[in-house]
Amino acid sequence: MLFLAVLSLLVLVHEIGHFVAARKFGCKVEEFGIGFPPRAKAWKRKGIEYSLNWIPLGGFVRIKGESGEHKDESDSFASKPAWKRFIILFAGVAMNFVFAALLLSVGFMIGLPSAIDENLPSGARVSGEAVRIVTVLEGGPAAEAGLQRGDEVAAVNDRVFTNGEEARNYVKELGETPVNLTVKRSDGYHDLEVVPGYLEELEGVGIGVGFLTTGFVRFAPHLAVWHGISTTVLFTKEVAVAFVLILSNLVTGQGVAEEISGPVGIAVMTGEVARLGISYLIQFAAILSINLAILNIFPFPALDGGRIVFLLFEKIKGKPVSERVEGLVHSLGFLFLMGLVVLITYRDFVKFSDEIWGAIKGVFGV
Repeated sequence: MLFLAVLSLLVLVHEIGHFVAARKFGCKVEEFGIGFPPRAKAWKRKGIEYSLNWIPLGGFVRIKGESGEHKDESDSFASKPAWKRFIILFAGVAMNFVFAALLLSVGFMIGLPSAIDENLPSGARVSGEAVRIVTVLEGGPAAEAGLQRGDEVAAVNDRVFTNGEEARNYVKELGETPVNLTVKRSDGYHDLEVVPGYLEELEGVGIGVGFLTTGFVRFAPHLAVWHGISTTVLFTKEVAVAFVLILSNLVTGQGVAEEISGPVGIAVMTGEVARLGISYLIQFAAILSINLAILNIFPFPALDGGRIVFLLFEKIKGKPVSERVEGLVHSLGFLFLMGLVVLITYRDFVKFSDEIWGAIKGVFGV
């Protein structure tokens, strides 16, 4: 349920962007829907139909002339100049970026989980410093012992560390001596013994983990807003690069990377993040909002970015692409995206089967 609430909020924010921009430029909004049909309830206000629908996955905006019809009517989307149509299409993406910046700004006021080093920005206030495992070498001693990325290291051989470098140096000094790590997860503490081994990547003996000093970083309100905006820009660059790599892998026939998750995987991750606390959930929601923005601005049929590409063709050619051709391209793009979602969802069910069955058993009290 929490996943549906977060996703619905992010999609609604996106659609509000389209709604406000369309109204600003005089386009008739025929319907603003919360959720997706079948319809549960509807009412009209100032000529706009508002609806509540049974499928709780965000919402939609239906704008007059958005498919190219009613070009001769002044309140139609199709009758507006290309630059106005561009702004209406881009407004949803812009709202997701703005919302991410707002979330991160609020997050930095209460404290967001961050890596801690000597290069912290001026004015940063740090609390809850701890050592976390940020990488686990696949097939290495730590992985075999059950250590996981994200584990908080409560103790190493009963010694408490709050600095990742100190913990790393201590483990290195132990050489081939077995290491007892106490790690903290959402379900409590776990004591794990790791037997060091020779690692080719290190050309020496080690346990195969990366330690990092983490903590909660907060700022005074005026600085929090600035860092919320700058962090949004940083995350946007990182997400954009990741999307380009995904597209490159698809084009070159390498398929979808294992770490890519769909709705089921994101639902599982949302639950895990929520158990860590509100700060983690705020940060995760902001990153999801940026992902939604980047996905929609991507120049692919059926997405906002794909529709913007057709606007560019219109400006170059001096006339719009035929409605039939554009409609066909968007339909094919939508089918491809749905196929990709089905594939990723199937992989999510396989990958997260234990968590899913655990949740189902919890619902039915099994």
